[in-house]
Amino acid sequence: MRSQNPFGRRVPLTGGARQEALPHALVSPRCGAKTRLGGACRSPAVRGKKRCRMHGGAQGSGAPRANRNARKHGLFTRDAIAERRQIQALLGEARKLVEEIK
Repeated sequence: MRSQNPFGRRVPLTGGARQEALPHALVSPRCGAKTRLGGACRSPAVRGKKRCRMHGGAQGSGAPRANRNARKHGLFTRDAIAERRQIQALLGEARKLVEEIK
């Protein structure tokens, strides 16, 4: 919230205008990214994002939506998960049969 001077330059807020803007800054959502010390980043999050400008909230940062480059293998596809569940069910049945035989 900067005001304009007659020459078109932006001037910092001073006095009463600064005090009016301060409560808005205090209630804005925080970044929350994990810092090197293990705590949460206390910088305000960029509008419309969950992180501050230094932790990925800046325009153009981060992976694009539906990033195909991030999917390197099919380990977590629906088919692979369903197949693993079937294998687990078959193994469970096999264990029960082994226990009945003993």
